[in-house]
Amino acid sequence: MKNETFLKACRREPSAHTPVWLMRQAGRYMKEYMAIREKYSFLEMCRAPELACEVTLQPIKAFEMDAAIIFADILLPLPGMGIDLEFAKNEGPVIKNPVRAKKDVAAVRVINPQEDVPFLLDAIKMVKKDLNGKVPLIGFSGSPFTLASYIIEGEGSKNYVHAKSLMYSDPEDWGKLLDKISDVIIAYLNAQIDAGVDCVQLFDSWVGCLGPDDYKRFALPHTKKVIAGVKKTVPLINFSANTGTYLNLVKEAGGDVVGVDWRVRLDEAWKTIGYDKGIQGNLDPVVLFGPVKEIKKRVKEIIGLSGGRPGHIFNLGHGIIVGTPVDSVRAVVDAVHEYSRK
Repeated sequence: MKNETFLKACRREPSAHTPVWLMRQAGRYMKEYMAIREKYSFLEMCRAPELACEVTLQPIKAFEMDAAIIFADILLPLPGMGIDLEFAKNEGPVIKNPVRAKKDVAAVRVINPQEDVPFLLDAIKMVKKDLNGKVPLIGFSGSPFTLASYIIEGEGSKNYVHAKSLMYSDPEDWGKLLDKISDVIIAYLNAQIDAGVDCVQLFDSWVGCLGPDDYKRFALPHTKKVIAGVKKTVPLINFSANTGTYLNLVKEAGGDVVGVDWRVRLDEAWKTIGYDKGIQGNLDPVVLFGPVKEIKKRVKEIIGLSGGRPGHIFNLGHGIIVGTPVDSVRAVVDAVHEYSRK
């Protein structure tokens, strides 16, 4: 690997600078991405290895990122699970047969990645070949709670009424569903590792809708099961959003690195997580809509909060937002390298 700073940070080893990559770094803020998106649907792009490879590499060619992340979506395993998924134009993912009853839970299948997502595994192999060791490649999956919420709600949600209703009214079926989803995620991530990714990340984007007690009872055991079941040959990043008030519980789930959002100070988060783990984060994505001077100031502050301790991976607190100026992304990446080298 020509640039090992990201993997060194995952192992909490000193490196020449703080590594940086950005969630959704391959996406709609780039004109190169939009040129492809105008010709193909989102799922077509995910399911065509050549296109997924091209999009994965776009930000690596445009910026000095220290890691690539495979272009995919956390919902790609759903069709193999028997879930009818489509991406409606301008509306995001829509599930036509949401899981709401006991019979629906029983019908959910555990996928065979080689049969159900071969396009993803082929894309990983293509990207690894084209990267030729330039930077590491990250694979990923949604976490059990976040995938369950999508499957139950059927679309994006503000209050997660259907998911929480099942959780509270039938905890036994909730447990059965999340056990199946956990088995899916384990198989899905291990297949990505076998295909060649250098690191994997769990995205628990929706789990912050739970309070600490509900997280501990209904989400933590399943995330813990996944992390225990994923091969230990590559590092694992456990990212969750809106969990700053119970990072001690997130730590219990495991992972070599814990990803945090911008709603908690990096130094306080790392103290809670413990210095025996790496930390990833945590610039507010909306800061990238501000002036470059402010962006650089915020980057410098976060670098300072890391205390120069090995194990910090710079990232946003969540994904890049549509419409983010490309020059702002470049400013973040360059500022991370500049300030951390100093």
